[in-house]
Amino acid sequence: MVLKRIVLTFPHKLVDEPIVYKLVKDHDLVFNILQAKITPKEEGLMVLELKGTKENYAKGIKYLASIGVKLKPLDQDVRRDEDRCTHCGACISICPTESLYVDKKTMKVIFDPEKCIACELCVKACPPRAMIVKF
Repeated sequence: MVLKRIVLTFPHKLVDEPIVYKLVKDHDLVFNILQAKITPKEEGLMVLELKGTKENYAKGIKYLASIGVKLKPLDQDVRRDEDRCTHCGACISICPTESLYVDKKTMKVIFDPEKCIACELCVKACPPRAMIVKF
């Protein structure tokens, strides 16, 4: 089984297309929409968690690319600026997935991008603005 979080960016011509439906119906993938920003007649951006067999996942990704959807792994888009982070911990209590936590030995805030769902709550909570989310 494959479970990956990806960012889909699609052009205005695909905004009204049943893209996620086809991933489920034609490629037998399970999805979870983590975030979506769709502007009719302009563009769409969707953060999806996709789960399925390796073969079905590969076919689903190939389908998306073939219709003009741009794909990126989510962890390339969410990061922390280590130079700005003061390890104050303001982000920890707001993070719903515990992708931000304190290392008890070093007392530093650790960021695990694999758990992150790009909800952007940490961006708002971070006093030194060390959390960066870009799609």
